Order: sequence, then structure tokens, then C-alpha cells
Amino acid sequence: MSYQVLVVDDDIAICEALERNLRLKGFAVQIANDGEEAISAVETTPPDLIVLDIGMPKIDGIQVTEYLRNRNHMMPICILSAQDEVADRVRGLEAGADDYLVKPFAFAELLARIKALLRRSQEGIIDTVEVGDFQLNQLGRVAEYAGVNLELTKIEFDLLAVLITHMGQVLSRYQLLELVWGYDFEVDSNVVDVFVGYLRKKMKIAGSDQAIHTVHGVGFVFRV
Repeated sequence: MSYQVLVVDDDIAICEALERNLRLKGFAVQIANDGEEAISAVETTPPDLIVLDIGMPKIDGIQVTEYLRNRNHMMPICILSAQDEVADRVRGLEAGADDYLVKPFAFAELLARIKALLRRSQEGIIDTVEVGDFQLNQLGRVAEYAGVNLELTKIEFDLLAVLITHMGQVLSRYQLLELVWGYDFEVDSNVVDVFVGYLRKKMKIAGSDQAIHTVHGVGFVFRV
């Protein structure tokens, strides 16, 4: 099976290099040089995965990601960016991206991340999971508490799904990075803590008592 990858970057040289190397690895590749072209390409022929630069004219990568997620395009998105602060990564992931790779990067690392994202997207999942008053429709990607939609972003949903399906098991930050994002950030990253905070706020608004517990020095555990 040949996976279709959409590469989106306004840097022609980067597009050509990625297209050449991905084709050598057996991928079918489509190129877009700005956000408008990317959206048009996805709506015409949805790819299996998108490699998406942030800094582009017309519509940037964050806006493209938000647009696609709001229209229920759920293929994996790997963002490319020269911005390396945790806040920048959180912004990209919160918009709905699945991965975030800082420029400059080695093609071998990008390839490994693409393969991991595609592998995760093809894994079989149980349609509905119910734990206490929580209900996760994994195919529809809807999470509810006592019938109230939590209105989660893609990453928030994936994080909650991992915690619920590992209920009672303490998961370290590094395990969560691997299970939700498919790789590790730097050792001092607080990305997991940021997204756990987002989840807790939305669960509290829906009326849930605290179900995500912090195990100090270790990680987090879901208990109801």
C-alpha cells in the first residue's frame, strides 16, 4: 500500500527535497506551497498524512490545521516550524496537529515520525468506551460526561482516551508523550501538564469531580 503524503511549505527547495526523499521511501507525494492550496488539495483528494509548515503566506499552518479539524478532516498532521519554545509547540498541538518537528531537522527523524503517525492512525479502536459517567465515542471522536459534550480538541481527546483506557494505571509523562504523540519531547517539556490542565478545566465545567489525579514525581492516573 502506498500512502499519500501532502507536503505544504512555501519553501520550494524544502518541498522538492521532501518529495524526492519520500518518493524514494515508497510514498505518493502531493505538494502545496501555501495554506489555500493545502486546503484545496485536502478537500479534493484527502491525503493519508500532512506535513505542514507554520510560517506561510495567505493562511499559516495553524489556521490550516484549525480549518481542517473544524471540518472533521482527521488525517495525521505533522507541523514543521523554526519556533522551538514549549508555548509554540502547545499552540500547534492545541490547534489539532499530531506532531511538531523543529527546523532544521534530519529527514530520518521526519520519516520515523511519519511512520509512527500512520501506524497509530491505522490501529483498530473500540467504537465506544464507558467509564462511570464518562463516554468516549472513538470513531466519532466525541467525549461526554453525564451526557454533556466536553468539546475536546483532537489532542485533548487522544489524551483522555489514553488515560481512560489505562484507568487505574499510573502513566508517566514520558509514557503519555509516547502514547498520545508517538514520541518524546525534551526531558524538561511540560506539554503533558499543559494539556492535562486543559482537560481538567473542561471536565470541571461539565460537572465532573476530579478524575485525573497527579502522582507526584511519577505522572498521572485516571480514577472515578
